[in-house]
Amino acid sequence: MDLSALEERLQYKFTSGELLQQAVTHRSHGVVHNERLEFLGDSVLNCVVAQLLFLKYARLDEGDLSRLRANLVKQQSLSEIAERLGLSDFLRLGEGEMKSGGFRRPSILADTMEAVFGAVFVDGGFEGAREVIGRLFEPVLKQVDPKTLGKDSKTLLQEYLQAKRLPLPVYTVVETRGAAHNQEFEVECAIPKLDVGVRGNGRSRRGAEQSAAKLALEAAQAAAQALRRAKRKGSSSAGPQTDAGGEPPVPGGASAGKMAAVESGAAVEPATPG
Repeated sequence: MDLSALEERLQYKFTSGELLQQAVTHRSHGVVHNERLEFLGDSVLNCVVAQLLFLKYARLDEGDLSRLRANLVKQQSLSEIAERLGLSDFLRLGEGEMKSGGFRRPSILADTMEAVFGAVFVDGGFEGAREVIGRLFEPVLKQVDPKTLGKDSKTLLQEYLQAKRLPLPVYTVVETRGAAHNQEFEVECAIPKLDVGVRGNGRSRRGAEQSAAKLALEAAQAAAQALRRAKRKGSSSAGPQTDAGGEPPVPGGASAGKMAAVESGAAVEPATPG
C-alpha cells in the first residue's frame, strides 16, 4: 500500500515506511498489527497535549488542566482528526471489519490515530511526535473555551438542559449522503419543550450530532437572552407584542412562557390541546 499521500497529510516523512504501515493495520488484518503502537501513542499524545496546555493556559490549575486534557484526547476528538486526515482511506482491515463498516467506526479511527502518533515517536523521537500532534491539534485548541474545559457541544447542551430541569434533546438522522467510504450525515437535534429543532452535518453521525447540538444550545441561549431583554423593557413599554397564544415571541421558536420556566429553573409542562 502506498502511504505517501498520508505522509503528506501528516507533513511527516517516515524513515521506516513499515512503521506507518503497521500503524494503519488493524488486528483483524493479520498477526502484525497496530495495538502496541497504539499503546505507545496514547502515552505520547497525553504528554504532548499536557505540554501544549501547560504553555497555553498559565492560569489553569492542575485539576482544570487534567479535565481539559481528558476532553481533548478522548475518542471523539481523535476520530474527528482522523476524518479530517481521511485516515479511513488507508486503513488495513480484515474482510469482516471492512464489510461491517469498520473504516468509519470512531473507535477504530481513534485507535489508529494513536498508533500513528506512536509510529512517529518511534521513527522521529519526541520532537517529531510533538510537531505532528501540535499541527493536528492546533485547530482543536483554537476552538477550546477554557471556561468549559473543552467539553463538547452535546455535553454542554445536556448540562444546560439539566440545569433548567428540562428533558434531554432528541437526535434523529434525517439524511445520509454519499458513497459508503465518504458519507455525510445530516442530524436533527430537537428540544420539544422549547420548540427548538435544528440540523447539523458531519462526516460521521457523531460529528453531525455535535454540529446540531451546538446550534441547539445557541438557539436555547439566544431565546433566554431575548426573554431577559423583553422583561427589562416590559416595565417601560405599553406591552410587548404577543403571538397567537398571547405570549411574546422569542428567537429559536420557544414561547416566552416556556422560556420563563427555563429562566427560573422550573420544569416545563407540555402544552395541553385546546
